Amino acid sequence: MNLYLMRHGIASAKDDASMKRDGERPLTDKGTKRMRKAAKGVSRLGIPFDGVLTSPLLRARQTAEIIVRTLGIEDRLEEISGLAPESTVEHLLFGLTRYQDREHLLVVGHEPLLSSFAVYLLGGQKPINLALEFKKGCLCRIETELSAANPARLHWLLTPKQLRSLG
Repeated sequence: MNLYLMRHGIASAKDDASMKRDGERPLTDKGTKRMRKAAKGVSRLGIPFDGVLTSPLLRARQTAEIIVRTLGIEDRLEEISGLAPESTVEHLLFGLTRYQDREHLLVVGHEPLLSSFAVYLLGGQKPINLALEFKKGCLCRIETELSAANPARLHWLLTPKQLRSLG
């Protein structure tokens, strides 16, 4: 499986008094504009996503919706709790096992879960000393069997700026 990990776009500040809960924080106007440009870059990559999964939080859902609208694959969008920020690597891994038959799966979530998950997949059963930084709006491609016994392969990690440049 080719697993594509994407961090949500720029969202309103954590200390915004108008937000009662973290999950209600939307993308900012700047975040929306940048994600639209990044989505055009994703489109230029020509990846035939056969599934798009998102965190239930608003900012991730909005990011995923921009991507699927741009690609014309709105019917492939699903929400899973394993992508919520309070989730664990193990919970996310378990949640993704239902999708092992997919060839190109995009997941949209949060830090530090996404980078922790990537490091877990890349290390297999062996702990590795690796730090990955997922900037808001970045996209990473990892080839994996979703198994700790078989280490994954990192193909690339594109910054948001690189994605926007492609668009």
